[in-house]
Amino acid sequence: MPHHTPRAWSFLGFNYQPSAVPLIMGILNVTPDSFSDGGQFLSSDIAVERGLAMTAEGADIIDIGGESTRPGSTPVELDEELRRVIPVIERLAGATTVPISIDTSKAEVAKQALAAGAKIVNDISGLQGDPLMLDVCLSHACGVITMHMQGTPQTMQDAPRYDNVVDDLCRHFEQQLADLQKRGLSLDRVAIDPGIGFGKTAQHNLDILANIARFQQLDRPVLIGHSRKRFLQKVVGRPMDERLFGTIGVSVALAQQGVDLLRVHDVAANKDAIAAWRAAKPR
Repeated sequence: MPHHTPRAWSFLGFNYQPSAVPLIMGILNVTPDSFSDGGQFLSSDIAVERGLAMTAEGADIIDIGGESTRPGSTPVELDEELRRVIPVIERLAGATTVPISIDTSKAEVAKQALAAGAKIVNDISGLQGDPLMLDVCLSHACGVITMHMQGTPQTMQDAPRYDNVVDDLCRHFEQQLADLQKRGLSLDRVAIDPGIGFGKTAQHNLDILANIARFQQLDRPVLIGHSRKRFLQKVVGRPMDERLFGTIGVSVALAQQGVDLLRVHDVAANKDAIAAWRAAKPR
C-alpha cells in the first residue's frame, strides 16, 4: 500500500493526529428501537438538545443514526430514515462546530446528511451495503468509518465463527483498505471499526478489545463502540441499564492501549474516567 500518514485522519478541515487520549464520539440514536436508548430522542427538539448537551460534555464528534442495527432489528425505509435524521443534522450543524457523523448504510441518506452539514459517514456495512455508497464518499471529501460485521443485523448473532477473530479481521481490513485505495479513496480519510457485537460472541469481543495494537498496525485510526453492549453482561452480569460502569472500565483499558476513538452513549462519564486515569497513571 502506498504510504499515508500513520493513523492521522483528515477531511473537510478536521485533522486528527494520534494523541494520549482517545476522541469521544457521542451516540445520538433518533430511533424508536435502538438497543439502549431507543425512543428517547425521537423528537427533533429533544435530539438536538441531547446533541448540544453532548458537545457541552466534551464530545469530539456526534454520531447520528436513524436506523437501529441491534441484533434482530428490522431495516427502516429510506424516507423514514431521512425524516428522522436530516432535520437534526441541519439544526446541530448550524449550532455547533463539533463534526457530525451520519451512521447509515444507505448512500442516499449519507448524501443528504453530508449536504445538511455532516462531515463523516459511519457505515456498519463497511461500504458494502449499498453499491453507491463509495461514490457518495468519493464525491464529498468526507471522513469515512468502515466497520466489520459478519452477516447482517438480522443474522449476525446466530452463530458467529472465526478461525482467529483478530487475524481474520486484520486480514479483512487490509484487503478492504487496499481495495478502497485502488478505487480512489484516500486512506487518510478512513478510520476502521472492528464492530464489537456485530457478528461476534462475547469472547470474540474481548479478544478484539485486548488487541488494539494489532489493528493499529494497519496505520488507520481505530474506533471501538462497546458502550452498554451485551458482552458486558457476560463480564459484569448486569442488565442493559446497569452497564455504565462496565463500559467505563473497558474505555479506560482501551485508552491505556492507545485506541483512537471511543463511541459511547455517556460522554461526560467516559471523558471524566479517562481524564482521571491519565492524571493518576505512572509518568
